[in-house]
This record gives sequence, structure tokens and C-alpha cells, in this order.
Amino acid sequence: MDYCVGRTQLSGWSLFLSGIPRFTDIMKLFVYHTPEQTPAINTADCSIVIDVLRATTTMVTALSVGAEAVQVFIDLDTLMEVSEHWDPAKRIRAGERGGSKVEGFDFGNSPLDCTAEGMAGKRLFVSTTNGTRAFQRVQDSPTVLGAALINRHEVVKYLVETKPETIWVVGAGWEGTYALEDTVCAGAIAHLLMDKLGLSVSDIAGNDETIAAISLYKTWQNNLLELLNNASHGQRLLQLNCQEDMAYCATLDAVNCLPIQREKSVLVARV
Repeated sequence: MDYCVGRTQLSGWSLFLSGIPRFTDIMKLFVYHTPEQTPAINTADCSIVIDVLRATTTMVTALSVGAEAVQVFIDLDTLMEVSEHWDPAKRIRAGERGGSKVEGFDFGNSPLDCTAEGMAGKRLFVSTTNGTRAFQRVQDSPTVLGAALINRHEVVKYLVETKPETIWVVGAGWEGTYALEDTVCAGAIAHLLMDKLGLSVSDIAGNDETIAAISLYKTWQNNLLELLNNASHGQRLLQLNCQEDMAYCATLDAVNCLPIQREKSVLVARV
């Protein structure tokens, strides 16, 4: 067998390779079940934060009805201190711990409380058990988006338009542990993105978690509410009589709004 790799042969081989999409030419999607699982060094071109039950669902809804911005905090005391400098008529303080509204706050974490009358022109200062931690974890990414089942199609539309190479999809989880609802949303995003771009699972998956998320979504895509009801955090919310919230959070592609980070920890509606 001839193993010659002279100038002519090498040139031809290079031409052949030039027609094959390189690894870096195809966007890769990496799913992380919790903020703690993300790599120490942020290499994402775009990070997508998911907290289906209920932080990102609430943020999407608030911005869709006219909230000026959503500003996220891990610490309740810091939220109070920062928001104190804001016009009281133009602010809403939202605090949630364990699924319940924090005493002394205007608002808990229910997306159904987000009305145009109450939200229009106001800034939502929010701290939740899990979702706001995830936003802080990826706040240094060039682009940070807020995603939920209700705005899945808007997230995918943005990705198709901008084509970032490296995408982190970060589930909020529950106090550092896996959450079914966030993973099925990650799978829903990946599944629609594959369809829109004509990509295979092997094309798009940056890690095994992405493949697992797609598989979870394909199994439950016709019964998302049942999945959410069976999830551990879904069970907590049902015990708090949040059945209507659950049904809303399980609705796919219902809201035309995409939260995007304008400055660190501040999200606005993409226009």
C-alpha cells in the first residue's frame, strides 16, 4: 500500500476535508442539570438558564406583560438594599423560598400573578430558591437567556438566528440536585433546534446529558403536565395548591418573549 503524502496528495486531501463540517462549524449544546455542574471556566458563547417551576416561567411572563426588567439576586438582604434605591412606584419585590412567598415581599414566584396592570413599566427584583443562583453562575457569558417551556420556540428562534458555537443549558435544579422539569425543557429546546437546523443528535450534543434530555422530552412531549406533577418539586407545589401554576408552566410555546441579559443580573425582553 502506498502511504505517500506528497504535496499533490496532501493538497487534494485538504480540499476533501474542506467540504466536511468541522466540529467548530456546528453548534454544540451542553446540558448541565444544576449550576454546580458547570465547568469552572466559562467557555459558553451563550448560556440558557432554565427554572420551569417557576422562576424563569415567571420572568418570561412578567416581561411579556410589560415589566421594564427583571433583576435577580441570590440573597434576600441584598435585594432589599438594592431595590431600596428604586422608585417604590416602579418596583416589585419578589421573594420565594421552598415554594412559598417570603414574608414582607410584594410577590412570591407565581407566573399567574404577572398581569399587565401590575407589572407594566416596573422592575421585578427577584430572589428564588434555585433559579437566581443559576443566573449568577453564568452571568459572565457573552449572552445569557431565560428559558422555560412556555417560551421554548423563542429561545430556538434566537439560536437559529445567531448560531452561537458553544451553548450551555443550565438547569436550576433543586438545592443542588437534579430536577426533571428543567431537563425536559432542555430536551425540548434541543429537539426543536435539531428540527429547525436539520441536525442529528450526534451533531448537536456536546455531552451525554444533552442526549438524555432529548430522550426525556421525546418520551414525555405529549404529557408534560404529568411529568411536572410527578417531579419532586412539582409535588411540593401541588401540596401548596399550585395546580394552576403547574398547568401554565407545562404549556409549550405559549409566550412570545425572550429574556436576555442586558447587564449582569438584569434581564429585559429581547426586541
